Amino acid sequence: MEDEQEETREETLEETLKETREETQEETLDDWFIESLTTYKDLHVYQLERPTQVLEWTSGKTVCVAGCIASKNEILELRLPLKLFADENKGLCAERDFKVVHGGFAEGPVRCLRHVPGTRCVVTSDGLSADLEVWELGGDGSDVIRRTGSVKRRSSVSEGRCRIAARLCSQPQILHGARSSDIQLTELTSGQTLYQLETDAADPLSSLQFVNDSVFLAGCSQGNIYVADTRTSSAPQISPPPASSGKSALWWTDASGGPDPSSCRVIRLSSSGEAVVSDLRNPGGAVSRARLDVQTRRSSLDDVRLSWAPALDDCVAVSGFGGTVQIYNTCVWRTELQEVQPLFEHRGHVVSNRQSDVTLVTYHVWHPERPRTLLSAASDGSVHLWDWVDRSAWD
Repeated sequence: MEDEQEETREETLEETLKETREETQEETLDDWFIESLTTYKDLHVYQLERPTQVLEWTSGKTVCVAGCIASKNEILELRLPLKLFADENKGLCAERDFKVVHGGFAEGPVRCLRHVPGTRCVVTSDGLSADLEVWELGGDGSDVIRRTGSVKRRSSVSEGRCRIAARLCSQPQILHGARSSDIQLTELTSGQTLYQLETDAADPLSSLQFVNDSVFLAGCSQGNIYVADTRTSSAPQISPPPASSGKSALWWTDASGGPDPSSCRVIRLSSSGEAVVSDLRNPGGAVSRARLDVQTRRSSLDDVRLSWAPALDDCVAVSGFGGTVQIYNTCVWRTELQEVQPLFEHRGHVVSNRQSDVTLVTYHVWHPERPRTLLSAASDGSVHLWDWVDRSAWD
C-alpha cells in the first residue's frame, strides 16, 4: 500500500513539474514574441520534416535545403515569403509563407550543398562516400530536382566532410576537398581536374572559399590558413594559428569577399571563443581580437558556422555553440584580447522549441543583398528567416 502511494506521489510530482515547465516555456515564448515586435523588421518560420545542415541561396528569393539524417532525405528549393520583398503595404501581401518550388530525394544525408553560379545546378556531399553528386533544379518545365552526375574526388575514400566552393565562370567549376592535401578544382562538364593544391600536410578543412575569381582560402581545423591562386602551381601561402591558441582548440575561418584580395579580411574563431581578425595580405597578423560570449561546449568541426555579412560592414554571425545565432560588430574590437557582447542575438529557435531535446542551431546564412536578413536552421527542423533591427543605433 505504501509503495502504491509513493508511486502515485512521484507521478503527481512529475505531472506538476511538466506543467510548470510548459507554463514557463509559454511565458518565455510570449515575452520573446512581444520583444520581437521591436527587435525584428521581419520574421518568418518554416518547419521541415527533418533537420538540415545546409542553407544555400540559388537566387535572391530562393534557397535550397536538404535533410541530414542517415536515411533518404528531401532536397527542396524554397521560395521566400513575398511579403519580405514588399516595400509598402506589407499587410496587404497575400504571400506570407515559404513555398516549395522544386523538390527531389537523396538516398543519404546531405552534409554540404553548393549552388554553382550562373547555372541551375547544385553539388552535394554526404560526408560518407568519396564522390560528390550533381543535381539539376528543375529544368524543361519540371518541378523535380534530379541527380545528373557525379564528381570524382582526389581521395578515393571519404576523410571527413567535404568542403565545396564555386565561382561564376564560362565553364562551371567547383573547388572541393576534405583535407588540405586533396583540394582540387574540377570542371563539371568534362570532369577534368584543372588545379590541385600541392602540400604534404593533410589537415581537416573547416572552410573552403574563393575570395575572388582565382584566389581561394582554405581554413583548417588546427587554425592553419592556406591562400593559393588556381592560375599558378606556385606553393600556397600558409599562416599558422594565432599564438595564444591551445593545441587542442578547433578553429573555424571565413573571409570577406571582394574583387581585390587586398581588401579582404579574415576572421578565425576557436572552440574556446577567441576570435581574431586579420588582413588577407598578412593573415598571420592580428588587426583585432575578442573573446566572444558563446557557450564553450565540446563542439565538433561541423557544428559551428562563422560568416561575414556580405552587405553590412564589419559584422559577423556565429552559430553552432548553442541554440542561438549571434551577430558581432568587429569594428569595436581592439588589438588586445577583450570580452565582447553580441550586437544582436536570435533566440527564436530556443524559445519556440516544444521538444524535450536541447535545440542547437545547425546552420545560418546571410542574405546576399539584404544587409540584416539571415536564414537559420535548428536541430528541431525549424527554419527561420529574420531581418533584425540594430537597436544600438538608437542609443
